[in-house]
Amino acid sequence: MAEETDRGGLGARERAVLALEQRNWASPGAKERAVREELDMSPARYHQLLNALLDDERALAHDPVTVNRLRRIREERRSRR
Repeated sequence: MAEETDRGGLGARERAVLALEQRNWASPGAKERAVREELDMSPARYHQLLNALLDDERALAHDPVTVNRLRRIREERRSRR
């Protein structure tokens, strides 16, 4: 069965990844546990998908606040290397 997409073209899984990034986490372990339990994927796969979403204009249109915040964090980390 095809994955349900929103008007902007993001699938349910992509929207769920962005929604998870909106939440505040008490610890990294809590976030990893949520990734495994709620999204049924490994943390490594989650981060691959998240990084791809940060470069996707559909994700930016869907949730500009979260995507721009994560893009800034990614750029800060890259510039420190």
